[in-house]
Amino acid sequence: MDALTATLALLRLEGMGPGRYWQLIEHFGSPLRALQSLPDTLLIKLPERAQSQWRDFARRGEQSELAAWAQAEQQHCKDAGIRLLAYGEDEYPRLLAEISRPPPVLYIRGAVEALHLPQIAVVGARRASAGGLDNAHAFAAELAGAGFAITSGLALGVDAAAHRGALKSGGITLAVLGTGVDRLYPRRNAALAEEIVASGGAVIGELPLGSAPEAANFPRRNRIISGLSMGVLLVEAALRSGSLITARQALEQNREVFAIPGSIHSPLARGCHRMIRDGAALVETSTDIVQQLGGLLAEPKTALSEPAPQLEPRQRRLVEALGGDPRSMEQLARDTGESVGELMAMLLQLELAGYVEQLPGGYQLTPRGAAQLQFAE
Repeated sequence: MDALTATLALLRLEGMGPGRYWQLIEHFGSPLRALQSLPDTLLIKLPERAQSQWRDFARRGEQSELAAWAQAEQQHCKDAGIRLLAYGEDEYPRLLAEISRPPPVLYIRGAVEALHLPQIAVVGARRASAGGLDNAHAFAAELAGAGFAITSGLALGVDAAAHRGALKSGGITLAVLGTGVDRLYPRRNAALAEEIVASGGAVIGELPLGSAPEAANFPRRNRIISGLSMGVLLVEAALRSGSLITARQALEQNREVFAIPGSIHSPLARGCHRMIRDGAALVETSTDIVQQLGGLLAEPKTALSEPAPQLEPRQRRLVEALGGDPRSMEQLARDTGESVGELMAMLLQLELAGYVEQLPGGYQLTPRGAAQLQFAE
């Protein structure tokens, strides 16, 4: 039995996981010796099904159900065009190999060479604001234009916006899944995953084919996102969120962490502010990230930004009144001297132009609208 088959068989045992796997490798030196010599002290900690599977392997070896599954998994991957990449192989990503207890095996659909590009992870809230989605798209597009591959988790919200931003700029993006790579989640982003692969990127995971989107899988997914990357950009995050976990894991992995600040009134800004207090770099432009990484690559391209149309004087006063924080209709009426009816008409125009977004109880500027403030200074 070769090392890859032994590794897959070990990981097939319910309750094994990367932690116990690496403890065995440290003790026995190879996956095959670990599989053949599973100690009773570990065996009794595994579920009954895993104990039964291992005893069957101990009796029948390569004729066992466990060995047959590992061989079939490799054949299924081959038939589906999925590459299995084991830790220790030359093509295994160097940065990922450096983290504590890295994935023993990666399932890769797409370009394996994309894993070796310098990567920036862009992560954030699934239910992001319009401004957060704009930031994720714009930062990813500019960083991809500077030569970075954009890594994220294919989730709704910030993840999807980051992937699309990279694709729009003609860049490479990688999607790391908390499911089997043949079971895309969420299904709404299946077409996006196909576009990622077709554009020279890859869809990556460490779970067997057919694995469902269980909650316990996503912290494991997040450590791969940060582990592959030189740095992690946190766009929007609540204080209790998977994105914040990814950023904390990045700090533990000695990666650079960047965060975009937001309004003190926004719950989705609190995770970013917490990370800034904990040592993340506050960033306002993608150039901040490139410079912090030592000018490794070219300066971000800015040609993607469309020239902003000129605002009428009354619209400009309204933009200035909105400022940096959410404002209620009453506050805007007081600060601009406009009637509520006139304000509603102007806000609708600005919202359609992408300058303003409506929140519960008020309005705030989008990044596109905030950019207009500099022309008023």
